[in-house]
Formats: sequence, structure tokens, C-alpha cells
Amino acid sequence: MPPPRHAQFGQPYFFAHLGIFDPNDDLDGLRGYDSGGHFEFGVGSRVSPMFAVDGTIGAYGAERGSDEATVVPMTIGGRLIIPHPFIEPYLGAGLGLYFSSLDERPGAISTGIDDTSADFGGYLSIGLDMWLNPRVALNFEGKYHWVNPTFQDSSGRDFDVNMGGWTANLGVRVAF
Repeated sequence: MPPPRHAQFGQPYFFAHLGIFDPNDDLDGLRGYDSGGHFEFGVGSRVSPMFAVDGTIGAYGAERGSDEATVVPMTIGGRLIIPHPFIEPYLGAGLGLYFSSLDERPGAISTGIDDTSADFGGYLSIGLDMWLNPRVALNFEGKYHWVNPTFQDSSGRDFDVNMGGWTANLGVRVAF
């Protein structure tokens, strides 16, 4: 059976996601932070009916009162796809550069943090494309990010902070 019309070799596409970020609740993470927003844009190419390569840039963040945590990931990854004419589930993974920012008021643990960091990180994703026509798909995706930047408080002490967590997204994929 030939592949679906939307799964042609070398077919490039654009995608956009909008969703929520649920920060981890680790002791060295963003404990006490509320869920925040997430968005990302990307381009990719279907290199075979079962595999695609994506490049993305986006941002996610969370708040706890006046404290703010923001991460801007720039990643490249791949997706293993189960081809189907209408509904295509997939698993994905990728690596990239994560730009993190943490702004916390003074408290019991530190004298206040207002610092940025650039670190390597990664993600795993699971998703589903629902093809509306051969060029446009509605997309649902869950993605877990791993990034562990080091920040310095105002007294000069270093803190490793796990700024990873889940993102849940709704998006669109448009083939060229």
C-alpha cells in the first residue's frame, strides 16, 4: 500500500503549538510554582513515511507569587511515526540549547536570585497528528523537558535548579 499523501518523502512542514507548562515538584526544582504557559514554532521534514526531523524554538515559564522562572529551548529532534491516512501517533526525542532565567526574591534558602544560564538539555515527546486534509493536521502533544541550569544568588552561592517539566500542547502542522 502506498504511504498517505501527507507522508511523502522529503515533505517539509511548519508547526506551531500553544499549551501549558507543569513544572516539576522536585526539591531542587520549581517546588511551589504554579503551572504556566508554553508555545513553540518549528519546521521539519518527513524524511520517510515513518520518520521526521524537527527544529523548534519556543518558551515556557511558571510563577510563584513574584518569583518567575522562564526557559527558551532551541532544539532539534526526531519523531518515529506510525503512518496512517488520518490519525498518526508518534514518539519523539531531541536535544538542544536551553536559555533559562530565574528571578526569586530573598528567602530562607538564598539571598535572592536574578540570573540567567545557557545549558544543554533534552526532551521526550508523545503526540498525535489528525490530518484534516493532505496539507493540514491538528496536533496534540505532551513533552517532558530536562534541563538543570546553575544560578548564582546575590551572595555568590551557586544553585542547581531543575527547570524541566511537562508541557501539554494543541497545535497545527502545515505541509508545504
